[in-house]
Amino acid sequence: MPDATGLELLAGGLRDKLPDAVLGTLHFRGKGTLLIDPRHIRATLQHLREQEGWTFLASVHGVDYYPEEPRLGVHYELLSMARQDRLTVKIRVHTEAPTVESVTPDWPTADHQEREVYDMFGVVFEGHPDLRRILMPEDYQGHPQRRDFPIGGEPVLFTHDESSNPGWTR
Repeated sequence: MPDATGLELLAGGLRDKLPDAVLGTLHFRGKGTLLIDPRHIRATLQHLREQEGWTFLASVHGVDYYPEEPRLGVHYELLSMARQDRLTVKIRVHTEAPTVESVTPDWPTADHQEREVYDMFGVVFEGHPDLRRILMPEDYQGHPQRRDFPIGGEPVLFTHDESSNPGWTR
């Protein structure tokens, strides 16, 4: 990871290009993190790729910071092959308006990862080419990875195999 000084230089260059984008930086245990305003995520990632050499989007993850607000987070893990280094870019959105611009048009590898964050946490990625559930059935209610999601007691529904279940009755 960039050391603390390198991270501040990176954030400074980003602030010059996108003045309102960087909300903060964090350097912890050798790992650098940029905290970004969600309105600027796509432009930020474009800048980091084109100007700073972070050319590989390794992963996109959802996070629930319950009970804090903004509650929902999306983490983008970038790699620089030239530096042999990684960088985390984080955004946070409120549950009332969990919307962020999709980065899939620029980073095709984000396609299924954004769908998973949408499915499990309910973050809506505007501009995504095929935003629909990927792990849960299309008619499923709720987002199972949110921390306030009920644990246990939900009926398990199977489709097209009801008659093969031992306890099945009509």
